[in-house]
Amino acid sequence: MSADTSGAPPPAAPPQGLEALTELAMDLRWTWNHSGDELWRRLDPALWALTYHPSVVLQTVSREKLSHALADPDFCGLLDRLVQAKRQAATIPRWFQQTHSQAPLSCVAYFCMEYMLSEALPIYSGGLGNVAGDQLKAASNLGVPVIAVGLLYQHGYFHQVIDRNGAQQALYPYNDPGQLPVTPVRQANGESLRLEIALPGYSVWLRAWQVQVGRSKLYLLDSNDAANVPIHRGITSELYGGDQELRLKQEMVLGIGGWRLLAALGLKPDVCHLNEGHAAFALLERALGFMVETGQPFPVALAATRAGNLFTTHTAVAAGFDFFSPALMAQYLGRYAQEKLGLALREFLALGRRNPEDADEPFNMAYLAMRGSGAVNGVSRLHGRVSRHIFSPLFPRWPEDEVPVGHVTNGVHMPTWDSAAADDLWTEACGKGRWLGTLATLEADLRRVSDEKLWTLRTVSRKSLVEYARERIGQQMGAAGVEREVIARTQSRLDPGILTLGFARRFATYKRPNLLLHDPDRLIRILKNPQRPAQLILAGKAHPADQAGQALILEWTRFIRRSDVSPPVVFLADYDMLLAEHLVQGVDVWINTPRRPWEACGTSGMKVLVNGGLNLSEIDGWWAEAYVPDVGWALGDGQEHGEDPAWDAAEAEALYERLEHEVIPEFYTRNEKGIPAAWVQRIRESMARLTPRFSSNRAVREYTEQHYLPAAAAYHERAANKGAVGKQVVDWQQAVDRKWGSVRFGDLRVETNAEHHAFAVEIFLNDLEPSAVRIELYANRVNGGDPVREEMKCADPLAGPSGGRVYRATVPTTRPASDYTARAIPQRSGATVPLESDRILWQR
Repeated sequence: MSADTSGAPPPAAPPQGLEALTELAMDLRWTWNHSGDELWRRLDPALWALTYHPSVVLQTVSREKLSHALADPDFCGLLDRLVQAKRQAATIPRWFQQTHSQAPLSCVAYFCMEYMLSEALPIYSGGLGNVAGDQLKAASNLGVPVIAVGLLYQHGYFHQVIDRNGAQQALYPYNDPGQLPVTPVRQANGESLRLEIALPGYSVWLRAWQVQVGRSKLYLLDSNDAANVPIHRGITSELYGGDQELRLKQEMVLGIGGWRLLAALGLKPDVCHLNEGHAAFALLERALGFMVETGQPFPVALAATRAGNLFTTHTAVAAGFDFFSPALMAQYLGRYAQEKLGLALREFLALGRRNPEDADEPFNMAYLAMRGSGAVNGVSRLHGRVSRHIFSPLFPRWPEDEVPVGHVTNGVHMPTWDSAAADDLWTEACGKGRWLGTLATLEADLRRVSDEKLWTLRTVSRKSLVEYARERIGQQMGAAGVEREVIARTQSRLDPGILTLGFARRFATYKRPNLLLHDPDRLIRILKNPQRPAQLILAGKAHPADQAGQALILEWTRFIRRSDVSPPVVFLADYDMLLAEHLVQGVDVWINTPRRPWEACGTSGMKVLVNGGLNLSEIDGWWAEAYVPDVGWALGDGQEHGEDPAWDAAEAEALYERLEHEVIPEFYTRNEKGIPAAWVQRIRESMARLTPRFSSNRAVREYTEQHYLPAAAAYHERAANKGAVGKQVVDWQQAVDRKWGSVRFGDLRVETNAEHHAFAVEIFLNDLEPSAVRIELYANRVNGGDPVREEMKCADPLAGPSGGRVYRATVPTTRPASDYTARAIPQRSGATVPLESDRILWQR
């Protein structure tokens, strides 16, 4: 029986204007566009100062304050202007519409395990999510039609607390969707959209959520549906937690569920971009959709769709890929492979193996991603080289330089990471719309900024950081039960007038966060030099399962607590996006000490560029491309030394030397105006030359022009007429595989004169069509140059019934004839070799 509510007053109608406030609050455009800050500050100043989250302010503000504000004509006028500006920004033609309006690209589906968009949506861990979030924001700025897909975690990544003993403790607060800037995805009839995925024993029901990111959308799936059994409700419980079985289920939800969500929404992406291999199952689901639509078998469907797939790898060591046991794969995906894809289990597992005949080899998600994509890239120039080495086992007998992995160096979304003071300086120099186009004039514009303005920016920014750090360390230590006197002494260690060094990242051994602690007494002497003092602000988490990383944090906290010297060092707990923003905006020098080449790219140092901070970093990742002596400082010799304690000691010594004799003296060498002229000139060079180059604006434009547009065109060509070209590609692959074993070389002859070597080689193709094979003269790279690949042309058939042919080529005598070797490789117009056919035959 229902309760009698006839005497209860009806619920109050929502205040007029609430819908407009909700529209603003639920669009994460506010994470980089701060024109609405004043609106939220007026609504509840104390709550705004505490959170800086419009969605939190709107959900938490009292009804009385809300009604009062919406009755204020000035407030409502500001609200109306902001809503109109937001709507206009969503429709005005941007770079993509202005530059590529006729391109056959209407939708890019972007998959990633995590997204760093705001601390208001804590579904990120670190670098991977940083890249994904910043690229999604840049796509919005540029008008690139990107739809992103991820997971909504009940707990996200952990929150860090430093206890009274200086050790890390992990907490897992619940992410209540009702308090996050997400809205449920609804069907046309208004019901919430739910998806079903079959797992052994039970189906899993998935809820779908939408996040508005300017012009872009992010769709998130979660398994916390009441219809699921408890163990399945926990599939999306936390990011990078649990065992391999949980990880496999998460990746099935992301890849298979994610692609099904797009289909349910009526979206037909031209391009699928995997930001790491976690979502590689999406490539299978895309092929399955093509099979259902056209009636083609899996090999043809994969050949047709892979042309529109891009795989970006972020992993610098092979052990970092996701591997799953054959038994686990059979348990969870065996029926999917057989009943949906029409593949025997052995054929299915071969997609993720180096050796298809090895029944014990685990399934490698990166291998699946590579075999299902039309292009693969690393995230820096050096990482591209490292990745070619990692993937070289998939391409036996091919030179490592030709392993099909390129690179697009990461960048960061500068409007997200710049301070208000930096934004003012850049706006005055370059205009408000500076990040919406090609950035062509930014370097010249920034160079015109005076020394006084640059130094004022740094002075104001450093002061702001010190104030924030004092407040945060007070809260942190107070929560741990530390006495007020000790808190006050710790806060007083920070001085807004002295050189401020920053080090913040995940604490893992390969990042060497304790390189600065190699000689603690020397570090203290450097920092506490009375004539040239410096201070260090640290932050970072270690994965809860990484005991070695947690030990590194403990080493720092014990050093900081040394009462005999009171080092001017603080460790700020719970490194999140808000803390990162304050750090990169305020530090003078950002220190980075990874063990080369294990930093695939690194983006934290990029964020200081827009704010006038400088980098002191190992020559690794992005800094290997960026570093020249007048923009910052470098560590290392640009070579790999492995885990060599002697080399670590040598680099620690070099780090101390660089700080003591170069960095700190330059900061304190002032002119008659009190400005460190050489330091400011270094700031100018760093800001002008590096900020545009390492922005996500540049990275997304490169992805669009180098990958998305060609991939969309290739996909449409292969998919047309129910995959007719895809079928031709499969026929070519099968013919090459079937007949390659009978291809052989005959004699090689060379004639040399003063200027040229003339090569002639015999080759017997047997039944293989000459158009399916390319004959080349090849020589390895020397002295840092490029390898030589000279196509040999068919000259004449050999006499007799052998079916052989003679191919000829001429090359300069700048290199000896003995450097060159003839080789045969497959070829087909529109096919990517060796990605789609890895056969190769060498003459010797």
